[in-house]
Amino acid sequence: MAFSIDGIASGLDTTNMINQLMQLEARPQTLLRAKATSTQGFVTALQQLNKQLGSLTELATKTAKPAALDLYTVASSSDAATATATSSAGAGTLDFTVRQLASSQSSVTGSMTAFSPAASTLTLRAKDGTTTELATTGTLDDVVAQVNKADVGITATKVSAGKDAAGVQQYRLQFTAQEPGAEHGFAVFRGTAADVTAGTATDLFTETGAATVRAALDADVVLWGGTAAEQTVASSSNTFTDILPGVSVTVAKTTTEPVSITVSRDTEATSTKAKELVDALRGVFSFVEANTKVSPGATASAAPTSGRFTGDSAVRGITQSMLTAATAPINGRSTSELGITLTRSGTVEFDAEKFAAALAKDPAVVKDALTQLATRVADAGKAASDKFDGELTRRIQSQESTVRSLNDQVSGWDQRLEKRRATLERTYSALEVQLSQLQSQGDWLSSQLAGLPTGSGL
Repeated sequence: MAFSIDGIASGLDTTNMINQLMQLEARPQTLLRAKATSTQGFVTALQQLNKQLGSLTELATKTAKPAALDLYTVASSSDAATATATSSAGAGTLDFTVRQLASSQSSVTGSMTAFSPAASTLTLRAKDGTTTELATTGTLDDVVAQVNKADVGITATKVSAGKDAAGVQQYRLQFTAQEPGAEHGFAVFRGTAADVTAGTATDLFTETGAATVRAALDADVVLWGGTAAEQTVASSSNTFTDILPGVSVTVAKTTTEPVSITVSRDTEATSTKAKELVDALRGVFSFVEANTKVSPGATASAAPTSGRFTGDSAVRGITQSMLTAATAPINGRSTSELGITLTRSGTVEFDAEKFAAALAKDPAVVKDALTQLATRVADAGKAASDKFDGELTRRIQSQESTVRSLNDQVSGWDQRLEKRRATLERTYSALEVQLSQLQSQGDWLSSQLAGLPTGSGL
């Protein structure tokens, strides 16, 4: 950069003059930068709209699934049983009595100070006859450790059992099944699996003082008790899966009086799903409206301010597609019959009471209509917001490319303006040098003229 001192010869404020000239030179760059900023703002608004459409599409897709609106609620007449329903449930009622709860086996040995005086073999036998041999050192602690280490669904615990008459500390071993139900019953023997098969092994729970304190039992409920159709249904746990289609019942205590389980359509949950879909639609329409309206200027003379989407045909077309999907007739019937109506402002509203009344009158028709509506909305939303080839996605990509191009042009102007400033600085510096030289020559000429002799007769 050329070195200069403002006005050293000319008295001009050259730096200020250069800055003013550069402001004029930079006007194209200023316009480009403003356009890049405006376009980036438009891209941001498009991205926000695309995110909302993506969420709406995801919600509509879930709502359109075949079983999404098969919602049921289950009521029990007693705290002895609770129930839950899945989408495969159907309306109905079932009465039963709870005869027995499921329990896990728990057995204890007699009192002892050691399992055996020397190393010995312990055999665990499951209900299905499967045997597991465990080698032990003969100590109670090692027996407990080996049983728990085997991981065969049985836990062992050493329990202090007081002292015998001689004052020696006694212990008992407690064996407990990890799962309830008759199928998880077990036996424990002193001896090998071969000894068990031969019948020569000793059953620990038949020794003196031993006992099974809790048997391995299945839960039992009795259906249609006292009639010719009486039937008992068993479960290894206290939960009976699909005792009714899509309904699981969990029992908590035995009963003498029948317990009634009633399954009915959950109209409130279905209404909630419909409302969520309409609310998501209205959110999209409200966002578009807020970014489309033209706001008046801050003063009477100021120009109005356009929204990000004002005049954008792509956004307008997408909005119209979503609105058509949400409000077009279904099977020749208006969506207003479902409580979903088009307002004068170009958005949608949901009438919960009207929807509930229609659902109560004909659940199948309303379910089918809502499924079709959700499918149309999902299709329209995917066409607009699909991350690969959605119309809005392509629009965003195009505008992002424009922003990059504008920013590249702004960067190019930076270099161009830098060169222009350098040229102006060199020009004004050269002008100062020339003016300085001319001023020196003028001063010299003035001194020469002043030294010329003057004639007295002149």
